[in-house]
Amino acid sequence: MRVAAQRVLANAATQAQRVVIADPRRYHQVAGVKGSCHQPGMSMQHSPGDAWEWVLHGTIAGKETTHDVVAEWVLGHQYLQLREVSCERDAKGQPAYEAIVIIGWDQASGQYTCLWLDSTGGGGLTGEAMGHAKRGGDEIAFLFKGRGGSLFHTTFAYSKGTRTWQWLMDDEENGKRQPFARVMLTRK
Repeated sequence: MRVAAQRVLANAATQAQRVVIADPRRYHQVAGVKGSCHQPGMSMQHSPGDAWEWVLHGTIAGKETTHDVVAEWVLGHQYLQLREVSCERDAKGQPAYEAIVIIGWDQASGQYTCLWLDSTGGGGLTGEAMGHAKRGGDEIAFLFKGRGGSLFHTTFAYSKGTRTWQWLMDDEENGKRQPFARVMLTRK
């Protein structure tokens, strides 16, 4: 039993070090995908139906940007995890932005809950990093409540026709919304 558990842990550690990619329609190796941060020849492992890879393009905080986003079900398909990494690099060669986003469904309240952790300054394990939303058609509009009564809106909108996601993010203070981000996610 102990040997089996060690093998499971070793396998999990190995898997955590790889980028997991899957396309339910076809398997492929991503190498130098246009608009992606991946380098040509980079080895990618994939598991059917477990993860999907997207390229995010758009404007965040007034700047054009491109990010890679990997979405996968985790913890027994109870949560959807988004791993977002910007293609832009800082002075140390590290991604200028990284985020891990966890989305789950709360049956009791009939709403989604979102935990958004990112590299913009830490302190993410507070109530401000938690957003809540009810589903409305093909949109999930999360509301994050900040200190001092500030609000942050993050809407995930899916287009069935183009099979793309749009993320709309707005700051709100004193009842006025100001655009923060307008990005589109397309499948690789």
